[in-house]
Amino acid sequence: MEPFSEFSLEATKWLQENYSQLNPLFEAVSSFVRFEVYLAIIPLIYWSLEKRLGRSLAYLVTFSNMINEILKAAFRDPRPYWTEAGIGLDDEKTYAVPSGHAQTATVLYLYLAAWFRKRWIWLIALTLVFLTCLSRLYLGVHDIEDILAGVLVGVLILIAFYLWMRFASEWFANRILGQRLLVAIAIPFTLGAIYVAVLFILGEPNYGVPWESRIDIAEQIARSNVARAFGGLIGLSIGFLLEGSRVRFLVDGPVWKRALRYLVGISVTFLLWAGLSAVLPDEPEWLDIGLTIVRYLIVSLWIAYYAPMAFIYLRLADASPVPESTIKF
Repeated sequence: MEPFSEFSLEATKWLQENYSQLNPLFEAVSSFVRFEVYLAIIPLIYWSLEKRLGRSLAYLVTFSNMINEILKAAFRDPRPYWTEAGIGLDDEKTYAVPSGHAQTATVLYLYLAAWFRKRWIWLIALTLVFLTCLSRLYLGVHDIEDILAGVLVGVLILIAFYLWMRFASEWFANRILGQRLLVAIAIPFTLGAIYVAVLFILGEPNYGVPWESRIDIAEQIARSNVARAFGGLIGLSIGFLLEGSRVRFLVDGPVWKRALRYLVGISVTFLLWAGLSAVLPDEPEWLDIGLTIVRYLIVSLWIAYYAPMAFIYLRLADASPVPESTIKF
């Protein structure tokens, strides 16, 4: 065992033995950045609180998730409790590096802090990132290397987003809608091609390891998660551009309209998300992958485009008379 990994393992054991009372707290902290949570919270921001912020968070978190899954597939690194029995306080079936929780927390909380530009919000954001990272170490599902890698990738994604807004957004704004759609759709397809290339180059995973029994399920879940993020990115890319061009809903309005907007929108969102999962076949795997892409494309299109259209039709939101020339984050 490498010295750094051994240190991480000892740190996990020490935390669990001396601070067992913190288990519920760290489980809650980890749960807050799971997919189901931001599926509920980010539409609230987009539909009812601050449209531009919600749009940015939806895209950044989904983009980050796809990057994370590609990197996990590339490294194929085991989780600490896969090799050290007895320290896993949570059950994670995907590969370890980089930590998806650390990466998502970095992107989500630091972007919120940068958006509001308040010192006390920066303090809260950094504290939440730290607690999320510590929770993954405490629960025995990541070592320090995994966590640092997740934070680093999250920071790099935020830097890339800043550079896009600083140097490329004006160019993007001057394109016609069709060209902007092609550029937006090219991003998930490029990432998908990179994922396929990674699998082709790596070939079959190495089954001659102590945790070989976990490999098949880890590979299967990775494929499913990439499909989920791929479909979500396509849906958001198309939906946000069409909404800014054709719908242009406004989040202004009385509290009751904002609340009703969210209740209607999120009810349909979870109906689509859970309902499609229940009725669509999950075998054979190639069909499941394709239908997963379709499922998340539909859900994302609803969130980004059709829900705002429905709000205007139901008179729960007004529309701006001026088309958006670009997606402003």
